Amino acid sequence: MSGDDLERRYARWTALFYPADYRRERGSELVDTYLSLATPGRTRPSAADVADLAAGGLRQHFRVAQGLGPGFRLAGLLALATASALAAGWAVLEAVAPTTPWFRHVGPFLSLGVVAWAAWLVAAVVHVVAPGRWYRWAAGLAVLSTAGLVPAAALTGLPRPPLFVLLPQLALGIVALGAGGRRPVWVRLVPLVAAAAGVAAAAGAAPDVVSFGGYYYAGAMALPVAAVTLLVGGALLALGLAARSDSRGVWALLILLTPIGLLALNALAPMLADTGPGRPLVAEWSAMVQASVLVLIAGPASLPLALAARGRLPSGKP
Repeated sequence: MSGDDLERRYARWTALFYPADYRRERGSELVDTYLSLATPGRTRPSAADVADLAAGGLRQHFRVAQGLGPGFRLAGLLALATASALAAGWAVLEAVAPTTPWFRHVGPFLSLGVVAWAAWLVAAVVHVVAPGRWYRWAAGLAVLSTAGLVPAAALTGLPRPPLFVLLPQLALGIVALGAGGRRPVWVRLVPLVAAAAGVAAAAGAAPDVVSFGGYYYAGAMALPVAAVTLLVGGALLALGLAARSDSRGVWALLILLTPIGLLALNALAPMLADTGPGRPLVAEWSAMVQASVLVLIAGPASLPLALAARGRLPSGKP
C-alpha cells in the first residue's frame, strides 16, 4: 500500500474526530506530523495513533463548544436542587411511616435511606455557606452514602429504599458535583428552597403515602413529576438563554437527560412491556431494567453526539 493510502487513512480519522474549523486550519499539518512519525512500511494507522487522534479531537471539541463549562455548572445546580427536594421528601417519609414489630426498621426510621437523605440535605446547606471545596466533599459524601445503601442493606439485612428511587438520586448526585463555585447567595439558596418545597409536598401527601405503600407509592407518583419538572424547567431555561445567544442552557439540558430518564423509569418501562390497562403501581422488574439500560446508553451518548455535530459546523453558524 502506498504512502498516499496511509495519508488518506490518517485524513479520514482526522475528519472523524476533529472539528471542522480545526481541520481546515491545521488538518494537513496534523496528518503530516503523524506520517512523519509512522514506521516505514506501515499500511494503516496504529491503534495508539487512532486513540491519540480521538483524545486530541475530543479536547478540540471541548474548546470550541462555547458554554459547555458553564453548562456543567448550571446542570449541577439544577441537579442539586432536584436531589435536595427528593431527599427532603424521602426524609419525611422515613420519619412518618409507621414501623411495626413484624418488619425490620432502623430505629425510629423506616430504612437505611435516612442516612443518604440526611447527607444530601447537609450538602444543600454546605452549598450555601461554603460552595467551594467543602461543598464538593459534602456532595461526594452524599453520592457515596447513596451508592452505599445497597451493600449496607445486603450486609446488615436492614431495609433500604428501592433501586428505582436510589438510581436517579445517584445520577443527580453525580451531576450535582459540578454545582459548586462562586454564585450570588440567592442562587446558592435554590437547593434549600427546593428542599423546603419537598418537605411541604411530602408532609401534605404523607397520609396517602403511608396507606398505599411507602416508597413504592411515593416513588411512582413523585419521580415522574420530578422528571417532567426538571425537563420542562431545563428546556425553558435553555430557550431563554439561547435567545441571548447563551448556549449553556442547551448543554445543561443535554447533561441532565440521563437523570431525567432515570426519574421517569416508571413511566418509560410500561412502554417496553404489554402491561395492559391494569398495570401495577410500579412496572415489572424486567421492564425497569430494560428502560434503565436504554436510558444509560442514550442519555450519556447525547453529549458527545452534540459535541461532534457542533464541531462539524464552521464557526459563525448556529
